[in-house]
Amino acid sequence: MHIHTLEEWQHSHNFSIDQNHAERNTKIVMLLTALTMVAEILAGTTFGSMALLADGWHMSTHVAAFGITIFAYQYARSHANNPKYTFGTGKVSVLGGFASAVALAVIAFVMGLESLGRFFQPQTIQFNEAIGVAVIGLVVNIASAFLLQDDHHHAHEHDHDHHDHHDHNLRAAYIHVLADALTSVFAIIALFAGKFLGWVWMDAVMGFVGAAVIGKWSYGLVRDTGAILLDGAIDKQTKLAIVNAIEEDADNRVTDLHIWYVSQHHLAATISLVTHYPQTPEFYKNLLKDIPSLAHVSVEVNHCHGEPCVEIQAV
Repeated sequence: MHIHTLEEWQHSHNFSIDQNHAERNTKIVMLLTALTMVAEILAGTTFGSMALLADGWHMSTHVAAFGITIFAYQYARSHANNPKYTFGTGKVSVLGGFASAVALAVIAFVMGLESLGRFFQPQTIQFNEAIGVAVIGLVVNIASAFLLQDDHHHAHEHDHDHHDHHDHNLRAAYIHVLADALTSVFAIIALFAGKFLGWVWMDAVMGFVGAAVIGKWSYGLVRDTGAILLDGAIDKQTKLAIVNAIEEDADNRVTDLHIWYVSQHHLAATISLVTHYPQTPEFYKNLLKDIPSLAHVSVEVNHCHGEPCVEIQAV
């Protein structure tokens, strides 16, 4: 008879994921964005373009957001086995995504306010210089998007069968790059319309459109990350799979079930059940071995007295 040691009964709470490649690419994107930011601020100051200055300072918020993304990866990795964190640091990346989403919301709000001011008080724009720098910014944004796209799509394809299993930290960085690219495209359209058609008001209109789109992206990211951070409800399919796996054995009945994310890729569950034929908790955990992402399970087994609902035939 095998006697289990204490180490065999214990298990790891390291639910962080290996994102070294994503972290490295995010650092490259942060550097590219920072260089573009400095270029736009210097160009805006030299050419007296308020549009370029505003976009340069706007990009500084994205640099800060990329810093949050990198910090989240590094903090989660370095504290992955710290016993101070009950279920590990798997949610740190989700928290990084939430913080970046809030930054996106602030960016959208400021863009809206600035566009409102420019609509009523149009600014004098040096179109040629502004268009040149805006095009350079767009090229940098497209390059940055390609750097993050591979990691973003790889994470999505890897977890496409599971609900809400994206790397939200990486997703936030990706959305920041898309937001920059979007504002660059809108700026170029507005600048060309102003230069060749005299539609100076297009600068403000495109600002409103960009703010609305970025605001929508921000809302979606806050909703998804907030649900995980607040231990929101898990999809019904996963709950049903757990209940069916336990109740299809003997006459077991699940009386209490709580499921939550301990990271963006791992689930924890506490299960209370009643049965006339009680087994060890390990027996019921084994019934759940085929359910994806279920990484931490606690089972309470209660013996039901009286006549059983299902008679178990002796072997």
